[in-house]
Amino acid sequence: MTTPKILGVIPSRYASSRLPGKPLLDIGGRTMLEHVYRRAVASGIFFRVVIATDDHRIYDAAEKFGGDVLMTRADHPDGSSRVAEIAAKVDTDYVINIQGDEPMLDPRMLCELANGLASDPSADSATVCVPITKDEDFNNPNIVKVVRAQNGRALYFSRSPIPFRRNDSGCSVWEHLGIYAFTKDFLLKFVSLPPTPLMQTESLEQLRILEHGYSMAVIPTKYPSEGPNVNTQEDLEAVRKIYARRKSEGK
Repeated sequence: MTTPKILGVIPSRYASSRLPGKPLLDIGGRTMLEHVYRRAVASGIFFRVVIATDDHRIYDAAEKFGGDVLMTRADHPDGSSRVAEIAAKVDTDYVINIQGDEPMLDPRMLCELANGLASDPSADSATVCVPITKDEDFNNPNIVKVVRAQNGRALYFSRSPIPFRRNDSGCSVWEHLGIYAFTKDFLLKFVSLPPTPLMQTESLEQLRILEHGYSMAVIPTKYPSEGPNVNTQEDLEAVRKIYARRKSEGK
C-alpha cells in the first residue's frame, strides 16, 4: 500500500487587529511562527511543511530560521484560501491547515488528525476535538462546540452550548479545536463554495462544509495544545511564561 503524501501549510499574515505582527512576536528567543513551524515538522507526518504568506517581513524571517516559505496573493479572504493556493501547485494527497497562532501545538495531534482522515477515505475533511469538562467553557461563545454522529462525523458546530442537556444521558460534550485536514481535491473545491447562512450567522467557516452537504470527520485527540493559542496580549504572556518555565526545567 502506497503511503499517502501529506502537505502541511501554515498560512501567515502580518496584520492582526489585536496583535499586529503576531507571527513575528518573540517567545523565548524565537518567533511564534518558528515555534509553530518546528512543531509541525517534529510531527514527522509531512513530506513538506510550507509557510504561506503575502508579507515580505514574514518571508524574510522564515528564510532566516530555515523555513520553507512561499509568497501568495494578498487578496485571500481567509486562511483556507491561502492554503489552497499552495496546495494547487504541489503534488499531494492530503493537506493540513496548521494555525500560525498555535505555538504550543502538540505535534502528536497532527498525527492523530492525519491518521483519522486517512482511515476514513470517504470523508472530505477532518478536524479534532477535546471533551469539555467545565460549565463555564460549555457556555462560553468563544469556545466552539461540536456534536458528532455515531460514525464520528460532524453533525453541527456552534458557539451555543450544544447539545442542550435536557436529560442526563451521559452524552459527551466536545470542544472543537480549529485545525483542519482535507483531501487535496476537496480543499480546492471547498474554497470555491459560496458562503452559507449558518456559516455567516455563527461566524464559523467550517459550517460551509456541512451546509453544502460535504463531510467532516471529528477526531477526539489525546494531545491538546499545551497552552493557549495566541489572540491577545494576555495569551502571549501566558505562553511566554510556559516557555520560560520549560526552559528553566531543561525541557
